[in-house]
Amino acid sequence: MKILITGTAGFIGYHLSLNLLKLKFQVYGIDNLNNYYSNIIKKNRLKELKKNNNFIFYKTDLKNKKKIENIVYKNKIKIIIHLAAQAGVRYSIDKPEKYFESNISGFFNILEICRSCKIKHLIFASTSSVYGNNKKFPLSENFNTDKPLSFYAASKKTNEVMAYSYSNIYKIPITGLRFFTVYGPFGRPDMSLFKFTKATLENKEIQLFNSGNHIRDFTYVDDIVAAIINLIKKPSKSNIPYNIFNIGSSNPQTLKKFINTIERNLQKKVKFKNLPLQKGDVIKTHANTNNLKKHIKYKPKVNIEEGVLKFIKWYLKYYKI
Repeated sequence: MKILITGTAGFIGYHLSLNLLKLKFQVYGIDNLNNYYSNIIKKNRLKELKKNNNFIFYKTDLKNKKKIENIVYKNKIKIIIHLAAQAGVRYSIDKPEKYFESNISGFFNILEICRSCKIKHLIFASTSSVYGNNKKFPLSENFNTDKPLSFYAASKKTNEVMAYSYSNIYKIPITGLRFFTVYGPFGRPDMSLFKFTKATLENKEIQLFNSGNHIRDFTYVDDIVAAIINLIKKPSKSNIPYNIFNIGSSNPQTLKKFINTIERNLQKKVKFKNLPLQKGDVIKTHANTNNLKKHIKYKPKVNIEEGVLKFIKWYLKYYKI
């Protein structure tokens, strides 16, 4: 089966591509390799993927609709998994235009390609950030998501609304996925686990917003990938063939516990400076995954202790520490 993955050099895109290749899928990957974070790690992810002959990579941007459309049309691709996006809540405060260009305008191009190329299933990444500062837990897909706290969250909420309309008008089977705090090996350097591990090993201080009292539904990347793979052949059969699902561990932990797990594995104390809650941050996330369980029998397998250990082992090996 042929699949196009956007953002294939990204954290989740890399892990998904790797697992699909192991399952003998033909993977066509696109990425613009932007400089939001170091390109070295992206190029190393691609290096791993290119070891497989069933992986074909195109360096291109979501803005280049014609090129992506040609890739889809020429290769007779019928499934697209759209993971490319400008990530990061805090960066969206300083550079909202980047989020409009990539997450909204770029997503419109993907929807148009799905329409013109008669795509049989589009799966796209949303985020738990769309729930804003909701006080009712666990968070369910039918909750109101009209009050995003950051422009990043607003851009993803916009994606969901756009996708629903295209599914309604053009009957394109579309599945949106609200990811909850994904972590694991080969993660982004701006993610908390990566930053905390790096700073601790270098005896540097970390900035701890809200004094570490955030609560997050930390979800290991392999559990995310397994869910996506199971969803590929299960598009909605409804009159409006649109689904939206939470993907989380449903086992929220405090950031303090997350830090304690890092300390135990590194056998070093994390140095930190307590700071107030940052603008755009939500205090707690906790996913209700009942809908996903009904649809694909979803059951996360990796707990936080095992997941952090896997990341640290990767980090020490990757950086030869």
